[in-house]
Amino acid sequence: MKKILLTFFLGLILVSGYAQKKSTANDTIRLADPTIFYEKGTYYLYGTGSPRGFLVYTSTDMRHWSGPAGRREGHALLKGDAYGNHGFWAPQIYKQNGKYYMAYTADEHIAIAESDSPLGPFTQKEQKAISGPGKQIDPFIFKDKDGKLYLYHVRLQNGNRIFVSRLKNDLSDIDESTTIECISAVEPWENTANAPWPVSEGPTVVNHNGLYYLFYSANDFRNIDYAVGYATATSPLGPWMKYTANPIISRKNTGYNGTGHGDLFTGKDGKLYYVLHTHNSNTNTGRRKTAVIGVSFSKDTPSVFTADPKTFRFLLSSPLK
Repeated sequence: MKKILLTFFLGLILVSGYAQKKSTANDTIRLADPTIFYEKGTYYLYGTGSPRGFLVYTSTDMRHWSGPAGRREGHALLKGDAYGNHGFWAPQIYKQNGKYYMAYTADEHIAIAESDSPLGPFTQKEQKAISGPGKQIDPFIFKDKDGKLYLYHVRLQNGNRIFVSRLKNDLSDIDESTTIECISAVEPWENTANAPWPVSEGPTVVNHNGLYYLFYSANDFRNIDYAVGYATATSPLGPWMKYTANPIISRKNTGYNGTGHGDLFTGKDGKLYYVLHTHNSNTNTGRRKTAVIGVSFSKDTPSVFTADPKTFRFLLSSPLK
């Protein structure tokens, strides 16, 4: 009986160990499809990495990261508290009226959960996915200057294609009648393997000086040429014109394969950054590494956006205390 109980408890430790394990000093954080939410001097880092939901790490200087720090076994969102059983991918945090919302992918559908804290727990009173046909992934909530909300997302329709829909003011669902396609992968750099299923994904949208910028990644994430480009428009609904010098972030200017699928954020220094992932190494995809790079809008040429390779660095955990 003792042997049976020991085996049972060892099994429990192994199952829960991923979430319970604290990072050791100078470990590279391994969250794919990352996003960083900054508020009141603290950076909150989330991404794809746990089969049980979304872990969160925190930092006050963007260099030393502690965690996992979520309130549910290290998770900001834990399986069972909101929609989804597997495939927890690509979260984004959005704040409105004192509440925090997490838009995310699970079971290849999109859901939106809420919390009173960036650390969670993010929950849903009614565990459900948003409306829409077929599979939908990679959500991004954008609020326009007129207060209207939009949900940019990817639909799996003859490839990974980026769409946008009006999002209801209470963030409960989209207005499916407003859905239109933004972009798909048709440029040579967007499908270097000539795959039958072209991929454009991971949208992030911002408005700068009256122009809308849609940042996205293209190629299959396992492709060494996975990279980041952008398109511009004068309306959040498009039409979108792709930048002629894409990609702006790739293995050619970072030195690392599989560079992409991230999010823009402004640091406490007032500068703009893009958090992203790379392959585990230049020989295998593996558990993808989380990194950050400094980016900026051109002061002289409208619609030009650049990344500074000298600022590229991986995010490391801080020493245990």
